[in-house]
Amino acid sequence: MSELSWNQSIGHFLKEAASAAPTPGGGSVSALAAALGAAMTSMTANLSQGEKYTQFREQMVQVISSMERLSTHCEELMAADIQSFEQYMTALRLPKETDEEKRYRTHSLQTAVIAAIEVPMRLLEVCRDGLSQAYNIVEISNKNVISDLGIGAILLEAAAQSALLTIDINLASLKDLDVKQSYEAKTATILREIGQIKEQTLLTVRSRIASS
Repeated sequence: MSELSWNQSIGHFLKEAASAAPTPGGGSVSALAAALGAAMTSMTANLSQGEKYTQFREQMVQVISSMERLSTHCEELMAADIQSFEQYMTALRLPKETDEEKRYRTHSLQTAVIAAIEVPMRLLEVCRDGLSQAYNIVEISNKNVISDLGIGAILLEAAAQSALLTIDINLASLKDLDVKQSYEAKTATILREIGQIKEQTLLTVRSRIASS
């Protein structure tokens, strides 16, 4: 199992992601994209400090703190994604000679599938939270780095769309139709909210760039 963290180099991550090893895969890359979006949001808030932004200091500090937590959460989800894949592969290798073995294997596989869905589901929520924070400062942050905030929003939405693909491919293996429909409804709601927040954020970003 790959062991990755933010302490390792970008080069190492890219090499591991490009290798023939199944992990890190799309789930881990999605988590990294979300963390990069959080970093751009935090940078914008950090550069919106000082006398000119005194009245917004509390908001900026809050955003910086939130992005720090979000980045840590993304790192945890990257590890969880790799772990959920290993859980699935372990279940796949279980014996299936007897009826009892088949039942246990099927149960283990379905449990692993749900675990593999839950990780990107949590990432969707992280991306929504990150975008909400970006939107909260889009009108009051330093205009000189407003494009960076927009890039952060784009990265967070891209991470969410990527997480959705991971969810979809695992949903295809889920046998419980009620649970499947519940996940589908939840993802549709979150993605709709994410799309709306991103569009509103970028509209303001482009408006502020145009008025520079």
